[in-house]
Amino acid sequence: MAKLKRELKLLDVFCIAAGAMISSGLFILPGLAYYKSGPSIVVAYLIAGILVLPSMLSKAELATAMPKAGGTYFFVGRSLGAGFGTLAGISAWFSLAFKSAFALLGIGAFFSLLFPEITMFQIKIIAVLFCIFFSFINLIGVKHAGRFQVILVMGLIFILGIYIFKGIPEVKSQPFTNFMKGDMRTLFMTAGLIFVSYGGLTKIASVAEEIKNPSRNIPLGMILSFVIVTTIYVLVVFITVGVLGDGLLRPEPANFSLTPISDAANIFMGNAGKILLAIAALLAFVSTANAGIMAASRNPMAMSKDRLLPSFLGNVSKRYKTPHSAIIMTTLFMISVILFLNLEMLVKTASTMKIILFGFVNLSVIIMRESGIQNYRPKFKAPLYPWIQIFALIAYGFLLSQMGRIPLTISSIFMLGGLFWYWFYGRIRANKESALLHIIQRIKDKELTGYALESELKEIIRERDAIQKDRFDHIIEKCQILDIKKSITKEELFDLVSEKLSPSLHKSGNYFSKRLIDREEESTTVLTENLAIPHIIIDGEKQFDILLVRCKEGIYFSKDAPEIQIVFVIAGTKDERTFHLQTLAAIAQIVQNPNFEKKWLSAKNEEALRDVILLGERKRH
Repeated sequence: MAKLKRELKLLDVFCIAAGAMISSGLFILPGLAYYKSGPSIVVAYLIAGILVLPSMLSKAELATAMPKAGGTYFFVGRSLGAGFGTLAGISAWFSLAFKSAFALLGIGAFFSLLFPEITMFQIKIIAVLFCIFFSFINLIGVKHAGRFQVILVMGLIFILGIYIFKGIPEVKSQPFTNFMKGDMRTLFMTAGLIFVSYGGLTKIASVAEEIKNPSRNIPLGMILSFVIVTTIYVLVVFITVGVLGDGLLRPEPANFSLTPISDAANIFMGNAGKILLAIAALLAFVSTANAGIMAASRNPMAMSKDRLLPSFLGNVSKRYKTPHSAIIMTTLFMISVILFLNLEMLVKTASTMKIILFGFVNLSVIIMRESGIQNYRPKFKAPLYPWIQIFALIAYGFLLSQMGRIPLTISSIFMLGGLFWYWFYGRIRANKESALLHIIQRIKDKELTGYALESELKEIIRERDAIQKDRFDHIIEKCQILDIKKSITKEELFDLVSEKLSPSLHKSGNYFSKRLIDREEESTTVLTENLAIPHIIIDGEKQFDILLVRCKEGIYFSKDAPEIQIVFVIAGTKDERTFHLQTLAAIAQIVQNPNFEKKWLSAKNEEALRDVILLGERKRH
């Protein structure tokens, strides 16, 4: 199966995340929020940003550990299991598709400013045409979609910058006199309503497999977009309230303005300002729709790779390196939503599911860290663990309680449908380990898992860090390992080593024992109080091997080194002298890592010991 191509840079990451956030949450929602909470919506937008922060940090950690297509699906599946992964993947797919469809309808609605007589059906047709256009952009390459996103978001931020620069001097204090409408519960309910505006921030994790240098660009791109967009949100809403005040309200039936930013711009920038901000709204809807198709299509692709959805959804274009089947399927689903469904309740349901998914993300971080999985190695770690994740789970539980009975009921039915699909389709075909099983294994002290998840994470790390295997890696992959359970002497160790190396290097056991003892008497190979590297030159040509040894109870080398726990035995012919020295240098670099000894002694089995060496940081030849 063809692989996705890493083409997205830091600017692309920022623009995908920022573009997915700046949409109806800024250009439509302030009027509704003001109707509910009054001028305190400025604080509500800030609270909503704070509530999404734990999920951003948690998702950044998971994405740097597992930069794979599918984002939330992949994280949840590998932490909580395939059943929850199926639920999360389908939920994320539909949630993103619903929101993107809503943004496309916003584009269609924009044309009503130019053509007041336009009908709803015509608006839907325009939305469908834009949907097909963005799908084509995504089909011909993520690089093109990313570049298109950069142009959209840079234009949008530029226009909003003009709005902020021109608007701050026009802000009046009078609209803020009666600051709080209602009580604190009303304020937090409004923050919950606004919360979904920040949901697009973490969409970038869905395309993590296509990001260059993901260890740096994913967390940095998320943090930059969060800081900049939150600042824009708060400043724009502050200016809009300070300029319009109760002008944000309307007579029944709407009760509030659907174009609050354009209304404010009309006051201090005239009709030209109103048109400019209308263009900004159009750019916002376009960027959200484009980013939505890009992110949503990666969920079915990732699930099909794990055999939880039909295999054709995982097909990748050989020419463009894009998941064309998943993009087409996502497009068809969005078109059906645009043409046939009432979006209001569906968008609320999608928002409810987004909160549930954020809860899964924070729980995934806890599960991955507590599982003790050796190859879970995020380059970015969420600070204040686990308190920030626990805070998020409690806060999201509160937000869900405020979402209303109907969205919760629909979400529950939808989630049960996802579990039903897994039980009758995915469970039979998929066989993936989860970190949750590793936690249960630790509690019960029983072998419930193999090494499949560790091996998968190892390959992800190699791909993430662009590790190109050299000869040392290939030898370590095949070398023998001794994990000794009792305390022994160096003579006993050398006998065991000789027994292991004799067949591969075609020498007798006595030959190796004598060479190793002679080498040790010539000068000790003990390098630290815990490490020894016995290395010998043997007769012959083109022969070389390494043997790894762990002895937790300690190997007695001498009075000065009575408890050696880490041993690397190296044996090679004279013509391998150069590689012999390269091997010593590679081992030296690996063992100098401050966490090496801890990882070595806590490794669960021989394969885990092998991975400690294979994934050790060093220069490769």
